[in-house]
Amino acid sequence: MRKDSRASILNDPTIEAVLDRLYEEADRQVGALLWHYLPKLPGLFLGKGIQWDQTKTEFYRDKYIPIERDQGEFLYLLARSLNAKAIVEYGTSFGISTIYLATAVRDNGGGVVIGTEMVPEKVIQARKNIADAELETYVEIREGNALETLQHLNQPIDLVLMDGWIHLAIDVLKLLDPFIRPGGIVVSDNVGTFKDDLKPYVEFLQDPVNGYRSATLALKAGTEFSVKVR
Repeated sequence: MRKDSRASILNDPTIEAVLDRLYEEADRQVGALLWHYLPKLPGLFLGKGIQWDQTKTEFYRDKYIPIERDQGEFLYLLARSLNAKAIVEYGTSFGISTIYLATAVRDNGGGVVIGTEMVPEKVIQARKNIADAELETYVEIREGNALETLQHLNQPIDLVLMDGWIHLAIDVLKLLDPFIRPGGIVVSDNVGTFKDDLKPYVEFLQDPVNGYRSATLALKAGTEFSVKVR
C-alpha cells in the first residue's frame, strides 16, 4: 500500500491527502493482520486460499484491509470510461474505495455511490473520511446488512464493487443483478485470498447462462472482472 512516485490520476491534492492518511493508518495494521493470518498460510501456499471462519468476524471490526492503490486507480478509470452515474459498493469499511469511486462520479458530472456497511463505527468514520475528501455530495452510505439496505434501488446500476463479508457475496450479487444494466460491470475483491469460500460466487459469474462474461485479473491476490452482457 506504499505510495510510489507516480503522479496521481485523481489530480486532486485534497483527495490525495486523505487517501495518504488512510493508507498510512492501514499500513500500521499490517503486523496484526500477518499474525492473524499466519496459521492460514499453508492453505494459501497450497492454492486453497484462506478459508473464512464465519464465526470469527470481531477481529475485522476495526481493520481497514483496503483495496490497493492500483485497484483504486483501476476503479476510477473504469467508472470514468463507463461515464458511471450510479455505483453500488458492497463493503464500504472506512471509505477508501468509496473515495476513488466518488471521485469518478464527480468527474463524470454527478451521480451517486451507494455504499453499505454493517459496522456502525466504520460508518461514522467512513462518512468523516468522505467529507474530508469533499465528496459527501456524491455518496450515500447505508448502515446495516446489505441484503436489507440494498433492497430499494430505483435506477440502473453502472458499476458494482463487491468487497464485503464473503459469506453474503453471492446473495448480494443476486439481489443487485436485476438492477445492473447491460454493459454494467462487477468488480470483486478477494477472490484469490478467499478462494474456497468464494468459489460458488466466481462460478456464478463465469457461467455464461447467468448473463456475465468474467475473468480473474492479477490485481492484489485476484480480482474478478465481470461484464453483464444481457
